[in-house]
Amino acid sequence: MKNQVPHQRIILECITLSFVLLYVYAAMSKLLDFENFKVQLGQSPLLSAHAAWIVYAVPITEFLIAGFLIIPRLRTTALKASMALMTMFTAYIFIVLHYSSFVPCSCGGILEKMSWNVHLVFNIVLMILAAAAILLDEKLKENESFKESYRKVLIWIPAIIVAGTAVVSFLFVSSERLMHYENPFIRRYPRHAAVLRSQLDLKYNSYYFAGRSEGRIYLGNSTAPLQLLSIDENLKNKKIDRIKSAPKDILFQRAMVSVQDKYFYLKDGTVPAVFRGSAADWIITNKFSGLPYFDQAEPIDSIRMVLRSNKGEDLANILGLFDNEKTRKIKYNPQLLQKQVDGIFDTDGKLLYDNNTKKISYVYFYRNEFITADNHAELIQRGNTIDTTTRAKVKVSYLENHTVRKMSAPPYVVNANAAVCRNLLFIHSKIKGKYQDEKVWSQSFVIDVYDLNKQTYLLSFPIYNIRDQKLKTFLVTKDCLYAVIGSTLVLYDLKPIIKKEIKDAH
Repeated sequence: MKNQVPHQRIILECITLSFVLLYVYAAMSKLLDFENFKVQLGQSPLLSAHAAWIVYAVPITEFLIAGFLIIPRLRTTALKASMALMTMFTAYIFIVLHYSSFVPCSCGGILEKMSWNVHLVFNIVLMILAAAAILLDEKLKENESFKESYRKVLIWIPAIIVAGTAVVSFLFVSSERLMHYENPFIRRYPRHAAVLRSQLDLKYNSYYFAGRSEGRIYLGNSTAPLQLLSIDENLKNKKIDRIKSAPKDILFQRAMVSVQDKYFYLKDGTVPAVFRGSAADWIITNKFSGLPYFDQAEPIDSIRMVLRSNKGEDLANILGLFDNEKTRKIKYNPQLLQKQVDGIFDTDGKLLYDNNTKKISYVYFYRNEFITADNHAELIQRGNTIDTTTRAKVKVSYLENHTVRKMSAPPYVVNANAAVCRNLLFIHSKIKGKYQDEKVWSQSFVIDVYDLNKQTYLLSFPIYNIRDQKLKTFLVTKDCLYAVIGSTLVLYDLKPIIKKEIKDAH
């Protein structure tokens, strides 16, 4: 027995020294690359919402345990703390691999070379070593047999494992709730949520998305409003179509085209005029009569449109429903858009309609808000984007005896553009979030994804820059995202992490 004691003490000292070196190394690597560590923790699928304090707590805890391990009278406490910490790290990796919405990048340092599964095994081995060290420490301290020491630690080790696992599980559940429903402006970037498949040079930067019908994407051209470019969903088989029978007596100024189902709509709110025809022959066959002036309009069906006009109080923006077959053709809903400053610039935004869910969406440009309405223009709900700009930051000057309004300073743009696909809302955000990777932010356009049914933020992904060109507009289908960046049309494949969230209307 006496001959074994030095042997056991050497083993205990080796395990203790190994933990000291591991903790010092791990804590130092985090501090030396603190900004990267903070970004990685902020992107964690488990701890994002708690990253503000965990980013400091982890290296401090590692340093403290390392210090306690080398103080003999504190070693027992430090070994139990080591067991608890390794249990939490192990539980973290297990939940990431089996229960989180995505698997993030690995930790820094030499551990970055490990896969998540190898890292899990590595942590389990460290847990076993910590348990062995606790057992040896108890035995040597009391000079008892292994059997007697084992009885004493039999309660401690399971209790530590249960407590450590419970802490990580609680942090995971609370973080998920905060991230989805009360997001503190932290974006999540699952790897390869959307992957670039192909791109096409359009030659000109005047194209916009007119719509999608029967497997083809249609692009209008603001400089040639009667001409449309269509292309299949793989960016092949280009075709040029031209709208026929356009009235010669109408002076179009801002003509735009929408394509929905088998119809096309030629719209110009400055006239105002809307014409409809079949996409089979591109011949105008119907005219919407009695239209008010409008600046945005989206077809709901062959006879109805949702539009934005300046018919509100003090000429403020207002949304309304136009029915071409009713006697009273336009019905406004003044409750949809909410004035903060002047009712025009502060309520500016993007009007959208999804034909599958039969819902209208409106995303404000200058505040963190969007609304959803049914196809009768009745409010369903109001939602918020994850940034913190609750009030539009616009400065308005009134000229010519208060009859003309102009922006007196550049506005603070929050949401630059948006698209809707069934229950998912895709927003091009212009505001940098917490723990944002500087490289991703500077080299891409960030798309935030929201679930309109659940009123939750889901995730974000980048659309990468093409030279110095701007993201003008984008369109989303169940499988792909199409974007016009300057004069280039790009196609991104949406991966299962996004596609599984897309729900058809009930």
